[in-house]
Amino acid sequence: MSIYVVDGSFPIKGKIRAGGNKNSALPCIAATILSDEPVTLKRIPDIEDVHVMFEILEHLGGQVERLGKNEYRVQVSDIKTHEIPTALAKHIRASILFAGSLLARVGKVELPPPGGDVIGRRRLDTHFLAFSSLGVRVEVDGLFTLSTNKLVGQDLFLDEASVTATENAIMAAVLASGTTVIRNAASEPHVQDLCRMLNAMGGRITGIGSNILYIEGVKKLSGTEFTIGADFMEVGSYIGLTAVTRGELEVEAADPEHLRMTKIAFNKLGIHWERDGQSLFIPSGQNLKVVPEMGGSIPKIDDAPWPGFPPDLTSIMTVVATQVEGTVLVHEKMFESRMFFVDKLISMGARIILCDPHRAVVSGPSRLRGGELVSPDVRAGMAMVIAALCAEGRSLIRNVYQIERGYENLIERLQSLGARIERSQETE
Repeated sequence: MSIYVVDGSFPIKGKIRAGGNKNSALPCIAATILSDEPVTLKRIPDIEDVHVMFEILEHLGGQVERLGKNEYRVQVSDIKTHEIPTALAKHIRASILFAGSLLARVGKVELPPPGGDVIGRRRLDTHFLAFSSLGVRVEVDGLFTLSTNKLVGQDLFLDEASVTATENAIMAAVLASGTTVIRNAASEPHVQDLCRMLNAMGGRITGIGSNILYIEGVKKLSGTEFTIGADFMEVGSYIGLTAVTRGELEVEAADPEHLRMTKIAFNKLGIHWERDGQSLFIPSGQNLKVVPEMGGSIPKIDDAPWPGFPPDLTSIMTVVATQVEGTVLVHEKMFESRMFFVDKLISMGARIILCDPHRAVVSGPSRLRGGELVSPDVRAGMAMVIAALCAEGRSLIRNVYQIERGYENLIERLQSLGARIERSQETE
């Protein structure tokens, strides 16, 4: 079993290039099924979730060729099966994204319950309600069996702004007959990337970046070449790490336009950066101090659907807040189990009151001590890495598979910035 061995209290310093957005790569991989022509995808992160998606795609009949670093050519000339293998689906929630593309391509899919992060209940109802409106029959008996004779465009109103449900509805609608309107649609950068890729393939999608999408169905999509946007979750993680280790860092190709709300949240903690084109520079010597709201009230960092603060960064911000002078409320509204990892931070010396499954009051700065940690999910796992790197002494982090699902070459990249971290095998 692999573990991370971390020696903390060493500042991060140097330059890195932002990787491709994991949450863009996964739906774009699923969308390659919508054409029988070659699709070239660039800036695809070399992470476990991507590897699993490609394995599922090959199982379905796709041919995947690696052209170079972070670049792949995919062609799905024929669909060999409409069944998603359980052994692969249990590892990744994004396996459900093959539902929309398979329904559009062959009219049926058999899907096991998807796996992924353990961060609370993650309902699938929105997917099935959208599919049903487009003419899909849904049967649930251990497996989800979906089938349709013909997809027909409709005016949909999603009962929640679910990212993956929006992406599934888009992929089903792009080859449906007539026009589909998706209201209360998610509008995150990864949803925008999927829409732009489909348009490059010949799709007709407008309203991109808003919560109302208009999709005029087409009969056929062609191949294309598409480059994924920057992973703003990764960029936010490195910003937080740099600040709490009192280091300095330049992040190239960071797509700063997608960091506006993230910047507001970091500013509340006294953390700032400079922008130069598509690059960011996080300077050293920052005054990490909570900025009270008007009237002296304790500020709140709370997540929301895009363009609100990204929920995947609440774990990171909780760790950062432990190193900032003052008190802040972190309110994770969207997943009821994501904040439970704070008990490990408390054991390291953090002053945190977990009010309920969604809210934590954090007072800092706290001197963190190294400890033994277990990663429950991708983002909380990275938060633990950040905590270990700013703590005094040595930490051991287990279940690192969860972290590596979302961060490419994490150990090598951190080591290049001066971090004292190694990947090792745990001995019994």
